[in-house]
Amino acid sequence: MASEVLEIPPGNEMFDGYRAAFEKYGFSPAVKSKGFLFISGQVGARPDGTAPESVADQTEWALKRVEELLRIAGLGLEDLVDVTSYHVDIENTMPDFMEAKRKYIKAPYPAWSIIGISGLSRPELKVEIRAVAALRD
Repeated sequence: MASEVLEIPPGNEMFDGYRAAFEKYGFSPAVKSKGFLFISGQVGARPDGTAPESVADQTEWALKRVEELLRIAGLGLEDLVDVTSYHVDIENTMPDFMEAKRKYIKAPYPAWSIIGISGLSRPELKVEIRAVAALRD
């Protein structure tokens, strides 16, 4: 199977405001390749681009964005196999992140790496989540 960019349907509420960013920065939100869906890092911003103040809300928005890309591909959160999350001020934000994560991610859990970083693309952003899901046969 050749690599294939996941096409986001026109009018998609979650991603329509981000189409220009994909083009400007030269990346795809997700790519299907060799039996997997590779999802670019999703930040905790609302569809209008604003970021909630709380880490829990940012985590929920990042996971909602991942979930929407999975839905477009005909998948769900249960199809995740590998996730990496990036955290600004990890020592202070981990409890709120974990609380929000528990609402979305259920057993059996995917492999997950949690990495502390000094910053993301905008100073108000505190969480970014990239993921890999197994495509269904």
